[in-house]
Amino acid sequence: MLQFALLAAASASISYATILPASKPVTLSNINPFIAYHGRWDASPGTWWAGSGVKLNVQNLESLELNLGPHTTAPLASVGVSVNYGPYTTVNVSQGANIIPLDGSNSRGNSVVRITTEGWQDNRMQLDSIVLNKGAQVRPYTPSKLVFQVIGDSLSAGQYLDQGVLQAWPVLTSENYKAELRVNAQPGAALKDIPAWGNVHGVSYEYFRTEDTGYYYTTDHNYTTPWDFSHDQPPPTHVVIHIGANDASQNVTATDFEQTYLSFVTRLRTLYPIQPILVFTPWGWPAADGSISYYYPGSYEKIVDERHAIGDRNVFLVNTTGWVSWEDVFPANTHPTEAGHAKIAGLFETWLKTWGLHPESSWATKVAA
Repeated sequence: MLQFALLAAASASISYATILPASKPVTLSNINPFIAYHGRWDASPGTWWAGSGVKLNVQNLESLELNLGPHTTAPLASVGVSVNYGPYTTVNVSQGANIIPLDGSNSRGNSVVRITTEGWQDNRMQLDSIVLNKGAQVRPYTPSKLVFQVIGDSLSAGQYLDQGVLQAWPVLTSENYKAELRVNAQPGAALKDIPAWGNVHGVSYEYFRTEDTGYYYTTDHNYTTPWDFSHDQPPPTHVVIHIGANDASQNVTATDFEQTYLSFVTRLRTLYPIQPILVFTPWGWPAADGSISYYYPGSYEKIVDERHAIGDRNVFLVNTTGWVSWEDVFPANTHPTEAGHAKIAGLFETWLKTWGLHPESSWATKVAA
């Protein structure tokens, strides 16, 4: 992709003057090597998938203007802004200049700003430039040693939540673990590459593309491009998969689903040869009478067992049975509420600690007075 080629060239020409105090506002073009991109961006550069965005490490930060291009969702896209690892605050941005509030920044010290798209649709930012105050010094962002890659559907993308993915269990867990996070989760999409609930492709196809399945409805970008996984830096340390609900709703048989899942993991292993892969079982669809409907019972256990049988012992089953009840979901759609996602995150973190993975003691990019 052109953007990343330009970033590489820019990185080779960094000089100390880049981070010295400026006598006028500091303008960062979209190829500035100190902009830490996360998630998936096309060559424009524009975001795809919920949770994509940028991070900045700035000393003497007082103001930040985000200048966005015409491919930005109209009339607006909702992004979350976190300053110094504080809670995300929703800011609606649009094409042109957007002043980003910086509550919690330290104008005399070091500040970390994270700007992340919230929604699973209508979530495109096309970044032209970032303008900082006079005297701001931009420094490299150092990523955490822990990097979670989450693959899934609406149950991981935060559909129906006010802040979308930012209130969903993948973000809550990664924040508690002080980890970097990439989420590739598409509401309504099956794992099998079939049309489902408005998605023209399944996740087993779309995961390997830059764009999410919303590309089909975007008139200025109605095509897909292969994703270059070398852009995921650092690469994930842990891969988490929670998927299958939409395969079941499209009557994909258990045998077909298992074969699709095993083929998907085989392909993932070409990208992630040593990373632990954590396979979530369904927590199911709760009902008001206390019953819970599960899909593909026994299939996830079989998938893990088959990977073990060929010598891949680094695939683990995360049994989520009982994690979600009627009190944890929206009655209208049985998706987890904000409190439900917090409960799921807490239970997953307990599982991770029992398994042997503990949170980092601090973020890698420090916030200093």
